[in-house]
Amino acid sequence: MTGFLQATIYGLLQGGLLALVAVGFSLVWGVMNVVNLSHGAFVVLGAYLGWQLNSSLGLDPFLGMIVVALILFCIGYAVQRFLINLVVNGPIFITLLLTFGLELLLVQGMNIVFTANYQSITTSYAGNAIVLGGIQVPLGRLLAFLLAVGITVALVKVMANTRVGMSIMATGMDRGAARLMGIRARHVYALTFGIATALAGMAGTMVGTVGTFNPAAAGGFTLLSFVIAVLGGLGNMYGAMVGGLLMGLVQAWGGYYLSGTWVNALAFLVLVIVLMFRPSGLVGKAFYSARLEV
Repeated sequence: MTGFLQATIYGLLQGGLLALVAVGFSLVWGVMNVVNLSHGAFVVLGAYLGWQLNSSLGLDPFLGMIVVALILFCIGYAVQRFLINLVVNGPIFITLLLTFGLELLLVQGMNIVFTANYQSITTSYAGNAIVLGGIQVPLGRLLAFLLAVGITVALVKVMANTRVGMSIMATGMDRGAARLMGIRARHVYALTFGIATALAGMAGTMVGTVGTFNPAAAGGFTLLSFVIAVLGGLGNMYGAMVGGLLMGLVQAWGGYYLSGTWVNALAFLVLVIVLMFRPSGLVGKAFYSARLEV
């Protein structure tokens, strides 16, 4: 029983981090109708930037992720404004091809600059654990989980209660009507992509703090983001949180009872079952409806 509880705690902590990895992916898909296949590469890039700040300047990763978020916001804004915006109105196949090519470029660039070796962000406290009744709660993962939940909730509040957030929501609902109201859709799209990229960078820094990473991990993060976004409900930030927690639990329980090969199969089986009964996802509402719930 203790082993099962330990796996459950680990799954919940991992699920919160996965939710932060996926929320930016879901936001871009919901607002811009773009499946960003380069999302995982930005997560890994955030991990490398956090690692570089820590190893070169000694900056704690939970402080360094703020710097990483600012850097990646600027990169994401520029990428969307001057690259993706050129084809955002085209067929979805074109945006898929463009973002996939961008991921290949980023991954190979990181291989050249940082090499393909595994890295991790070392801290003096991340490996410590809080013991509760025989259950160990890793301090690094607990801090990452709390930050992930806090950032996701804060993002929902920003979307619901600020002028920028409402502009993003309005553009996601009806771009034509938003333009008639004076909203610059091109700027809003770039802002949305920048926010999503910043969130990916913050998630990447946390990933590097609690585990290892290398450029090859980018594809896995993109795939997980896709599954979690669909599982929770497209474009719904609370849905990304629910989907991430469920995915973390499924992976932890699967790893406890099954061999490694079956864990991924079990995760996709859960996705299929959920979509059979809830085609719109577990939450099943557009992200902008969160304004009515906060």
